[in-house]
Amino acid sequence: MTTPSDHEAPVPATVHVAIDERGVTAGVARAQALTSLVSRSGAVAVLLVLLLIGAIFDKGFIHLDNLRNIALAASYIGLITAGMTFVIISGGIDLSVGSVFALGVLTSAFMSRHGSLAAIVIPLACCALAGLLQGAVIAFLRLPPFIVTLAGLTGVRGVVYYITKEGNEVPKVPGHKAFETLGQGTLFTVGYPVWITVAVFAVGWWLLNRTAFGQAVQTVGGNDTAAELMGLPVKRVKVLVYVMTGLCAGLAGILTTASSGGGQEARIGDQYELTAIAAVVIGGTLLTGGVGSMVGSLAGIALWFVISNLVTQGLQFNAQDQLVVSGGFLLVVVVLQTLLSRRAANAAVH
Repeated sequence: MTTPSDHEAPVPATVHVAIDERGVTAGVARAQALTSLVSRSGAVAVLLVLLLIGAIFDKGFIHLDNLRNIALAASYIGLITAGMTFVIISGGIDLSVGSVFALGVLTSAFMSRHGSLAAIVIPLACCALAGLLQGAVIAFLRLPPFIVTLAGLTGVRGVVYYITKEGNEVPKVPGHKAFETLGQGTLFTVGYPVWITVAVFAVGWWLLNRTAFGQAVQTVGGNDTAAELMGLPVKRVKVLVYVMTGLCAGLAGILTTASSGGGQEARIGDQYELTAIAAVVIGGTLLTGGVGSMVGSLAGIALWFVISNLVTQGLQFNAQDQLVVSGGFLLVVVVLQTLLSRRAANAAVH
């Protein structure tokens, strides 16, 4: 006697294969999504953990005055980091931002004698021009960004030394209330430079995630040859990201002059490019380009300064120990990111 099950047709093997392939594909997608989440949001998570540790073991760390000081100190290099994020996502790098920052400090101090507007507009134009020249050489002559911006680092710094007569101090700024307020004013007890930095990151996030330009930057960073075949304006994108770094470095220089009143040494900004690159990498942006996050970079620069504050004030380490700890932390982050990237690549292959 037969049962209904005896008449049921067997399920073809191809159906099982298709189901298995869908399951594997879904698993790969989940693994890649998790890897991307950890890479992009890891700095935010670590920052929150360090803030909690600081609050528990150092009562002075969580004090509002200390947090405001950390935010203010981080805001100037934070602006440079915002521009650097776009450059690294596009597959490039900019070693000249420290020198361009010094150019912004110098030109804003000199132009302040002609009024607040001149002290803002002229430095921004000069720093944007420096970025434009480097970006054009990289894009149109197809030279390595490392070499071009290294030349920019030494060349722009040489200009700064020449104008200040072999490295003398940047001149003092005459009292212009509007210009001083830009660097020294506060809103809800938080300095204007901090608010300006947050606003720049917000605009950067919008550009990167909500505009065709941001998508083009990520595509160019992933594979510029493929981007060209897709019809994207690769050269224009590369030039624009270096103009952006110049503008961000110039704005940081202007705010530095406005807050301090001038009088800094001409070598100001030395090695700022290394801190900015470190913050971008800590924030989850891959040095190979194509992947990055403005939120991650903001958390990266905050994390860098929080660690510095905890090491110097909480643990009472000296400057040399601070450099060792910061360097070791950066190495750990880079190793972890490399492992995550390889895991994502292996998941995509298999």
